Amino acid sequence: MAPTTPSPEQPATLRERKKLRTRKALADTAVTLFGERGFDGTPLDALLELVEVSRRTFFRNFRSKEDVALTAVKELWDTYLEVVDAAEKSGPLVDVLLGAMLTTLERMDEDWYRRFPPTLRLVAGSPALDGHALRHCAETQAELVRRLGVPDSLELRLSIEFFVAAWRCALDEWLPDCPSGELPVILRRACALMGPSLALKL
Repeated sequence: MAPTTPSPEQPATLRERKKLRTRKALADTAVTLFGERGFDGTPLDALLELVEVSRRTFFRNFRSKEDVALTAVKELWDTYLEVVDAAEKSGPLVDVLLGAMLTTLERMDEDWYRRFPPTLRLVAGSPALDGHALRHCAETQAELVRRLGVPDSLELRLSIEFFVAAWRCALDEWLPDCPSGELPVILRRACALMGPSLALKL
C-alpha cells in the first residue's frame, strides 16, 4: 500500500504540528490580550506567560510583538500574493486586483474572520502597530508590482494605490458590525466607485 501524502493543511511531522499549534495559540491569545489591555501598554512577557512559552520559542515563530498582533493581516496578504501568482493577468488591472482579493476572501476560514476585525481595531488604536501595518502594506505593494510581471510605471503604482485605498474604505464600511459575507459585496461597490469618485465635483 502506498504511503498517504499529507494534505497541505496538515503538517507532515509531529514537530511541525506542534509549531503550528504554538503559533496559533500565540496569535489567538495576542488578539484577545491586546484587545483587553491595549497593545502599547501590554508587555510581550504578559503574552508569553499566558501561553506558557519562552522568549526563545516566541522568536522562533514571530519577529516581534507587532508581528504576532498582525497575524491575521499578514495571512490575508500572503494568500493574496499567492492568488495573484496563479491568476490570469489580462484585462483591466483593477479587475485582476479585485478578482484576486475576492478569491482570497473565499479562501479565508471562519477562524480568520473571527480574528480579523479585532486585529483591525488593534491597529486603529495603536500608533506603533499602525506604523508597522503601513510598512507591511508598502512591502506588499512592492512585491505585488514584482509579481504582476509588467514594467513598473506611475500608472501601475497609481492603480495599485487606488485599489488599496478602495480596500481600506471597504474595511471602514464593514467595521464595526462586520456582517458575515458582506465584505466582498462592499469591496465590489468600493471598486466600482473608484472612477466616479475621481470625477467628483465640489
